[in-house]
Amino acid sequence: MFTRRNLIQSLAALATLGLAARAWARDSESPLPPLGSTLKLPALTLLDGRPWTPAAVGGKTLVVYWWASWCPFCAVQSPHIEALWRAQQAQGLEVLALSIDKQPAAAVNYMKAKGYSFPAGLVSPEVARILPKPAGLPVVVVLKLAADGRSGKVVFAEAGEMFPEDVQGLKKFL
Repeated sequence: MFTRRNLIQSLAALATLGLAARAWARDSESPLPPLGSTLKLPALTLLDGRPWTPAAVGGKTLVVYWWASWCPFCAVQSPHIEALWRAQQAQGLEVLALSIDKQPAAAVNYMKAKGYSFPAGLVSPEVARILPKPAGLPVVVVLKLAADGRSGKVVFAEAGEMFPEDVQGLKKFL
């Protein structure tokens, strides 16, 4: 039997969970980096097993794209990120997509199922220490990289789903 006491206890438990979730989100995510600020880049292993190093993309424009296989907004935006990367890669545009999926298999399977070829890795604790995920999802940050690739100057930062024409407009940063 559901009593008033059970109802109050259930509501209190839900409120506690909500507060904990907000605190976790606040602690695990950072604000969007300000334009003109400098971000460091980590070396990491991509979902396909290849190594990704900042030095390999030094001096180029890098689109850092945080996403998840379960995110409906990412599902709309990711095809546009793929199209941008395919069209502008020869002009010096690079993409580093960082999945926040907890299970690597979820991200790998999603990439394969959708036929995405942009470089993608996971936000591991090591990656997050160097390049923390800004609040929101999806998130796009565009960097003009130093020649050695170890850091880049932020020229664009956006949280939330972008319109297709806005994603294509990122080529202006080349």
